[in-house]
Amino acid sequence: MTATPLVLVHPDSETLAEMTAARLLTVVQEAVAARGRADLSLTGGSMGSAVVGALSGHPLRLLVDWTRVHVWWGDERYLPAGDPDRNDVQNDAAGLRLLGLLPEHVHRVAGPDASASPEESAAAYETTLREHGGGEWDVVLLGVGPDGHVASLFPGHPAQLLDDALAVAVHDSPKPPPTRVSLTTGCLSRAREVWFVVAGEDKAEAVAKGVAGAPAGESSAARVRARGRTLWLVDEAAASRRP
Repeated sequence: MTATPLVLVHPDSETLAEMTAARLLTVVQEAVAARGRADLSLTGGSMGSAVVGALSGHPLRLLVDWTRVHVWWGDERYLPAGDPDRNDVQNDAAGLRLLGLLPEHVHRVAGPDASASPEESAAAYETTLREHGGGEWDVVLLGVGPDGHVASLFPGHPAQLLDDALAVAVHDSPKPPPTRVSLTTGCLSRAREVWFVVAGEDKAEAVAKGVAGAPAGESSAARVRARGRTLWLVDEAAASRRP
């Protein structure tokens, strides 16, 4: 485990998305300047798409060489390409396609139209990850569910504890759809920085447990810590139960 997570509270979800996008632009620009590329792991959900939307509309996005940026996802619903419930489709609709990323640098998880099983999809995603450095992320963005789950790693679910791989198939998810592909907590924790981006009073208890380092049975978020900085970027409602 690394240092204690830093919690930054924003007045509302809109400000949270705007500030997260601005912070992300700085990190991406610095990574490209230092190493010639940047690797981001994005998240789905309303806040994940809100951040992408704020990013695509930010005037300073033009200062970033997006052809050197690789984009991944922490998890994906095992659905066909183009399905509106997929995280990548929702991020595309929010403005991801407007950034100028090279198509070959947008690493999507194969669905049932392109793989025989979620296990095959997870294995293929892991192979691609290892070909690109094994998940040495500059930033991992994660949403957090009211139950404390991150990516598709749910507290108490067997997939939550599988850290001997980079990506795993998830069956019988307690949240529909039931079949998914997710990065593992070990893979997510390879990041230089992990940012939990959370808004809403319904997430307040999950934020409190995640920041406090609750047991795995209560919080998957608590098991993910960056090699460098771990940030909880939250609005006032989501921070309302934090000591």
